[in-house]
Amino acid sequence: MTALSNLVRPDVYPRSSLYDPAWLVGLDMGPNPLWLLEDLSADLELKPGMRVLDLGSGMGATSVFLAREFGVEVVAADLWIAADTAAAVFAEAGVADRVQAVNAEAHALPFEPESFDAIISIDSYEYFGTADGYLAYITRFLKPGGQLGIATPGMTREIRDLGAIPPHIRALVGWEAIAWHTAQWWRFQWEITELVTVTSARLQRDGWNDWLLWARACLEHRPDGREAAEQTIAMLEADQGEFLSFALVTARK
Repeated sequence: MTALSNLVRPDVYPRSSLYDPAWLVGLDMGPNPLWLLEDLSADLELKPGMRVLDLGSGMGATSVFLAREFGVEVVAADLWIAADTAAAVFAEAGVADRVQAVNAEAHALPFEPESFDAIISIDSYEYFGTADGYLAYITRFLKPGGQLGIATPGMTREIRDLGAIPPHIRALVGWEAIAWHTAQWWRFQWEITELVTVTSARLQRDGWNDWLLWARACLEHRPDGREAAEQTIAMLEADQGEFLSFALVTARK
């Protein structure tokens, strides 16, 4: 079995397994985005016709998934990917009528207040959303009762409690690993504000192994990212789930 075929797992991720794994790896900007989104969506209520912001949407795989699987209208916002580049992905996937690509920075979003039914961020919120004041900013764009959902690299224990970044994590991520937190940290961080009601906060079961399967597929099929894939594999094989997973967190405004 090839590393790429290991990304088809209908017993665990039935919806994601309908998508071409070569297409997904070709759009790679972070680990297993559809697995993360499919898992996270179990804690959300997404209905046809909702307007959803996909924040940090990268090359757009998650936006395609949201439009196809849930019938929602998506605004795909990313800083690093040009809008026309993402729009070409959406056109090829047949969802151009339901997904709008926007080039935007997460702290200067060009949207009207209360303009989204849901805001979702897959493997990107750690780059811009850990500051104490960010929740107050991002929830401005949610309608009353609107939903916020994130999937972000997570830790089984807080680095503050460990006293140091574990060496195998520091070797790849460096000081930026301080933005990786436990699910309990996220729950407290959001609940203490009273801006939202947290509806779920959990670590993904075997999230480190999902990440490893993705990295191995990238190593096999993305020669341009070979060094990064090798380093990621080394980190995850050393970790074996002791510290690393993904935190999945949802809330209502």
